Order: sequence, then structure tokens, then C-alpha cells
Amino acid sequence: MEDWFLSAIALHFLGGELMHEMAIAEGILDISLNYDKREKAKKIACVSLLLGEMSGVETEALTFCFESLVKDTIAEGSSLVINRIPLMGRCKECANEEHIEHYNFVCHKCGGTLEVISGRELQVEYIDME
Repeated sequence: MEDWFLSAIALHFLGGELMHEMAIAEGILDISLNYDKREKAKKIACVSLLLGEMSGVETEALTFCFESLVKDTIAEGSSLVINRIPLMGRCKECANEEHIEHYNFVCHKCGGTLEVISGRELQVEYIDME
């Protein structure tokens, strides 16, 4: 069965919620294949991502999309490792650092405003090749 057909079926049953993740998975695969060409590797074994809590990416959907895209490429059978980065903020008033929950950007220590210091990441951390 063609990959595009499987993806279309998934999109139908998930109400189109994979569109964002499919584009991201395509970008991850492009980065991996370009890096592979440069390094002249024979196989991509693993791709590791840094994925921030505020990135808005559904990890299960991203994994599904990645697995469907890598078929018939040198990345087929590779694993996608997702390292979640918590949404953290630093208070502009007192420099307190804390986890931001429910998008509440108010410092629990002094009531000041928190600026995001981590949790927006969406990047390839490393690619393991053979």
C-alpha cells in the first residue's frame, strides 16, 4: 500500500490533525537524508529531537508520520527519539525560574511576569548513522 494512501487514511480518521506533524516529519526526514548524503552513510539508525512543551506537536502523531515517511528510504526502521523540554520561565522582576503551567506567565514568588527560557524547541538534536 502506498505511503500517501496510508497517510490519507490516517488524516481522515484523525480529522486532519496530522497536517502539522506531517510537515514537521517531512522536515526531519529531509534534514536526516541531507546529512546522510554529506556523511556518505549507509543507514540512518536513529533521529533524536528536542521538542518543547510549547511546540504544539503531538508526539504520537509525529512518530506515526515519521514512520510512514521513512519507508523505502535509508531511514526505514530507524527510531525517532523525542526528548521533551519543559516550558520554563524566568521572572523579569526577581529572576526566579519556574515551570510554567497552563500558560500562566505570572511568577509564583513575586507576581512578576515570566519570560520563556525553554520549552519552544523543535530541533534535530542528533542523527545516528551506520
